[in-house]
Amino acid sequence: MSDVFKQLEKQSQGSALSLEDALNNLTYNEAGLIPAIAQQHETGEVLMMAWMNRASIEETLKTGQVCYWSRSRNSYWRKGESSGNQQTLVSMAADCDGDTLLLKVDQKGAACHTGRRDCFYNEIKVDGLTINSDPIQDPNQLYQNSKA
Repeated sequence: MSDVFKQLEKQSQGSALSLEDALNNLTYNEAGLIPAIAQQHETGEVLMMAWMNRASIEETLKTGQVCYWSRSRNSYWRKGESSGNQQTLVSMAADCDGDTLLLKVDQKGAACHTGRRDCFYNEIKVDGLTINSDPIQDPNQLYQNSKA
């Protein structure tokens, strides 16, 4: 945890930090990435987890459209760019340690590449794993315009 985030623990509501200082003091991994959890803003539904770097955070804040970093493609991933299932940013917050982001979003359509509303459909219990939701969109139709 950065010293700045440790100091913020003692601050009261309304205390502020510049965007530059906030981004400089986030904890990025060795690849320069930080985990970001996307949550539907009005329901609290957790939609997905992805990775962001500083530039994708800045783009997201500037445009209001969520942009992640794709580790598999080694490029920026503007959510919904190929599927049409965009995420519009409502708010962004860092956790108390500054090592994870929470993006409250307005999700259009499926958040998961499988066509499901969210990526957390593999429910694990003591007796095993169960699929707990069906796709809401045909995954074969999601990326017809994609180069991937």
